[in-house]
Amino acid sequence: MENIKAKAFDLRKDTVDIIVAGNGGHIGGDMSVIDILISLYFCQMNISPDRLEDPDRDRFVLSKGHSVEAYYAVLAAKGFLNLEDVKANFSKFGSSYIGHPNNKLPGIEMNSGSLGHGLPVCVGMALAGKMDKKSYRVYTVMGDGELAEGSVWEGFMAGHQYKLDNLCAVIDRNHLQISGNTEDVMGHEILSERISSFGWHVISVADGNDIDQLNAAFEEAKNVKGKPTAVIANTIKGFGSSVMENKANWHHKVPTQLEYDQIIADFAARKEALLHE
Repeated sequence: MENIKAKAFDLRKDTVDIIVAGNGGHIGGDMSVIDILISLYFCQMNISPDRLEDPDRDRFVLSKGHSVEAYYAVLAAKGFLNLEDVKANFSKFGSSYIGHPNNKLPGIEMNSGSLGHGLPVCVGMALAGKMDKKSYRVYTVMGDGELAEGSVWEGFMAGHQYKLDNLCAVIDRNHLQISGNTEDVMGHEILSERISSFGWHVISVADGNDIDQLNAAFEEAKNVKGKPTAVIANTIKGFGSSVMENKANWHHKVPTQLEYDQIIADFAARKEALLHE
């Protein structure tokens, strides 16, 4: 069986290559969120590129749509997109591979990136599933900076109101956003208590860049009845290389050749360590 933790570093390289090819991208958030995406797409969700219109497919919305480069890399690895096509055309004039998710592309349910929209839309998707007596699950991933949007908290209220136990909201809790530390911009401590007070089951993942811990959280969420679940994934922005980790100025950045070489070397070293655990 493929070592999916090691694969995460291959997909990190793909993500960085997409950013370099397109000369732009939200690299820090890509690196913090990619393990969540891999856990969902490779281990959890009922989705397939040959069943795009399957009414029983699970639904996913990347609410923090600026991390689209990691999303493209994961979708390509799952067979929804062609990686070389993405790299050749990302951020080019007239291309469908724009800097936020585009539902003209296979596997993408919703155009996203206007922060605060993902959770409310997923409440609607989950409610539709209940009304249609479908078994599919609905997932959305938000950034912690995104939680400053009021519509997110309306979504939390509605999710509880309609007892949407088919809904799972994931927060990429990396503590950084474009203007600095999230707690300095709009503090969220203690986030688990805030969300649970809205009637949600809350799971805090100590290491949100550990796929085993993420899978355990998503399995727990599947067994929760009568209420939706929020997974708070405590991640590291820029995870994978000391060049980027926990540095706010890597929110949106293209590495220099020297930085690129070090980042790729760091990915290779961490992958090698995982293969020999």
